[in-house]
Amino acid sequence: MIDIIIPTYNGAALLPTCLDALRAQTRRDFCVTVVDDGSTDQTRALLAECYPEARLLSLPRNRGLAAAVNAGIAATAQPYVVLLNNDTEAERTWLAELVGALDRHPGYAFAASKLRLFDRRDHLHSAGDFYRPNGEPGSRGVWERDRGQYDAVSEVFGPCAGAAAYRRSALDLLAEGGRVFDEDLVMYCEDVDLNLRARRRGLRTIFVPTAVVYHRLSATGGGTLASYYCGRNFALVWVKNMPAPLARRFWPALLASQLGFAAHSLRHLREPAARARLRGQVAALRALPRFWRKRALLRPGETLSF
Repeated sequence: MIDIIIPTYNGAALLPTCLDALRAQTRRDFCVTVVDDGSTDQTRALLAECYPEARLLSLPRNRGLAAAVNAGIAATAQPYVVLLNNDTEAERTWLAELVGALDRHPGYAFAASKLRLFDRRDHLHSAGDFYRPNGEPGSRGVWERDRGQYDAVSEVFGPCAGAAAYRRSALDLLAEGGRVFDEDLVMYCEDVDLNLRARRRGLRTIFVPTAVVYHRLSATGGGTLASYYCGRNFALVWVKNMPAPLARRFWPALLASQLGFAAHSLRHLREPAARARLRGQVAALRALPRFWRKRALLRPGETLSF
C-alpha cells in the first residue's frame, strides 16, 4: 500500500487538476492525505464536497512546507510514501511506474519522477536532481526540450520531492528528532537536505523516466519567496551536511558561489528577487550557529559522492 501526501496552502484552484489525475491512476492501492497548511481559501470545503476519498489533515496555522510534509508522514503508516505537489498533474501510469520501480529494484530507497513543465509539456523541469560540492543543487535537464535524452532508468543523486516515492523504512532511518524533513529550512532545499542525508548513509535513488508528472512551476511558492529561501538555505544545507574532509576541500568553492550570488544580486538590486536573495543570505549568517550545531548528527566515516 501507498500513502500519497499532498501539502497545500491556499491551493483550492490547483487541487482539482492534481486530484482528478490521481483518480485516473492505473495503480489503485493508495490513500491520499491532503495536508492543509493553514489555508484561508476554500480548500477544506472543496475536499469535503468534491473529493471525499481524500483524507484531510488540517494544520491550525501555516508552518511551512517541511512541517506540513512531516505532519503528513507522521499521520500515515503505509510502507511507501509518495510526495506530490498540489500544482501537478500526473500521467495515468505515473504511480504504477514510480512505485513499481522500487518494487522491482529493492536496492533503491527513493524513486524520482520525470517532471515536465505544465504549460510547455515537451520541456523538462527535472529528470532527477544533482548536487555540486560548492553547495548549488540542480535538476537534470531543466528547461531542456524532452527529446528522450533522459529516458534511461538510472541512478541519480536524489529526487525532487515535488513528485517522489520513498520507502518508509528509509525515512524512519533518516529522521532527526522524529522529523524526516528539517523544519528549520521551512521550504526550498528541504528535499536537498534529505537527499544529502540519504547519500551519507548509502541510500540510493532510481530515476524512472516513464513516471511522468506535469508541474505548474512555483504556482504555490516561487517569486521572491523562492529567492529568499534559496539564498538562505543553499549555504545552510552545505554547512549541516558536508563531511569534514569534504568541507575542508570545498569551502573555497562554497564561498565563491555565495559571493557570486551576492554580486549578481547587487548588480540587479532594483529587482525584488535579487533583494530577496540578499536578505536570505543575511538570514543564513544569522542561522549559521544553529546549523553548525546540527553537524553533530554527522556519523563518523560518512562521506558523499557527487
